[in-house]
Amino acid sequence: MANTITLKATDGSTVQFVDEVIGSGAMKDVYFSPDKSYVVGFFRTPQDANAKDRLHNITGIYRDKIFNQPGGDYWDKLFCWPTKLVEWEGKLGVVVPAYQKHFFFEGGKFKGKEKIGKWFASAKLRNRFVEHEFKGTWLTHFHMLIQIARAVKRLHAAGLAHSDLSYNNVLVDPKTGTACVIDCDGLVVPGKYPPDVVGTPDFIAPEVLATRSLKIGDPNKKLPSIQTDRHALAVMIYMYLLYRHPLRGGKVNDLDPAKDEELSMGSKALFIEHPYDTSNRPKIANMAPSELPQGDVEKLPYSICGPYLKQLFNKAFIDGLHNPALRPTADEWLTALVKTTDLMQPCQNPNCEAKWFVFDNTTKPRCPFCGTEYHGQLPVLNLYYSPKPGVFKPENYRLMVYHHQSLYMWHVNRFIFPNEKLTAEEKRPVGDFHFHNGKWILINRRLPNLWDKDTDKKIEIGQAVELTEGKKILLGKNDGDRLIVVQLVNN
Repeated sequence: MANTITLKATDGSTVQFVDEVIGSGAMKDVYFSPDKSYVVGFFRTPQDANAKDRLHNITGIYRDKIFNQPGGDYWDKLFCWPTKLVEWEGKLGVVVPAYQKHFFFEGGKFKGKEKIGKWFASAKLRNRFVEHEFKGTWLTHFHMLIQIARAVKRLHAAGLAHSDLSYNNVLVDPKTGTACVIDCDGLVVPGKYPPDVVGTPDFIAPEVLATRSLKIGDPNKKLPSIQTDRHALAVMIYMYLLYRHPLRGGKVNDLDPAKDEELSMGSKALFIEHPYDTSNRPKIANMAPSELPQGDVEKLPYSICGPYLKQLFNKAFIDGLHNPALRPTADEWLTALVKTTDLMQPCQNPNCEAKWFVFDNTTKPRCPFCGTEYHGQLPVLNLYYSPKPGVFKPENYRLMVYHHQSLYMWHVNRFIFPNEKLTAEEKRPVGDFHFHNGKWILINRRLPNLWDKDTDKKIEIGQAVELTEGKKILLGKNDGDRLIVVQLVNN
């Protein structure tokens, strides 16, 4: 029976762990607490004064700034954040909460293993090894990415960078659409030397890879930063939605494999779906069957992710690939992901693995994953905002309607955004859509000033309004409340 070790943490609290290694990473050996509610990871090599000070800041002032403020409990689910430091037998250790249960495979060939993101971001791994019950839907992948983008945005707002943001350091559960950023003891803290982590292959920014051979202190050497996080975040979003890497194509930059890797992911990195330079397009003939159809950029181009994300992929992998200042921020990704979920439709094919697709603004919408065309009447709600009383302008924001879909306050008012600051009241649906007796209707559940502008009649709470071509519905009379104009697609 292994011994239980009791220590005093640097903050004076008591920490216990069972003297039996349960896992080892690149830098630490990890032990469980007796009740398995937290783990203690001890660095195998001595940490210098800079590293200790950096870790004190992470477990101290930055943890307090993020978690011990109003609404801080929201972040407990999105981060696995170190809580305190300990020392044992000359080694420095970090105390970290144990992962939530849904981030472990409940069954199948990986039962009990952590759901690290790589299983779900690679077509080859998804198609060969992951059972259908764990894959979730395309919509739940969007929900995961919204949480990841929100977490990264919070880090960057605090002046922190992850340093090794990748699918290995984010736990995901596509079944529930949840995610959690881990390995936060490696954060880059302002004013402190970053940890000795270059990053995970596939997610290292080109400028970091291109200057990796330079010594620390060389002014030309690029180190992990918020800008390199932005590259990694863009890669992660692309991979979780399209299950292929945005830079790994068919172009060979050097016959030496190691040199080719350095160039292809570094100074000569090129987006595989670059609209003008097609030299790095993936070669389908060289792919394993398990990489298809996701690896075929002609069959499943990045445009299937919708206009908002396509624009940001262009910024990330064309404009900003070799110009870090032009990369989209986590906040831009978050906004685009949320707006894209409002463009999604359930696929009418019950056997479709993706289950959802983004409306492509055509008169004959079809699911790109299984090819099934949408049949029936499809309401599209075009949202307008009011810059001044009585004037409404298009907002480049649409809401697709499907049976039993809900309307929320962030659809009603342009000054409300679905984030960690939402009140419980703002999270409640204010209306819902139904296909009833051959007609599409919106039932008012909680809006006190919902108006049918065509008839100039108020739609009372509990009443419904039919969605017809050109119908104008005012969602409220407060500053920022929107006007809806209905468009019907018939197929």
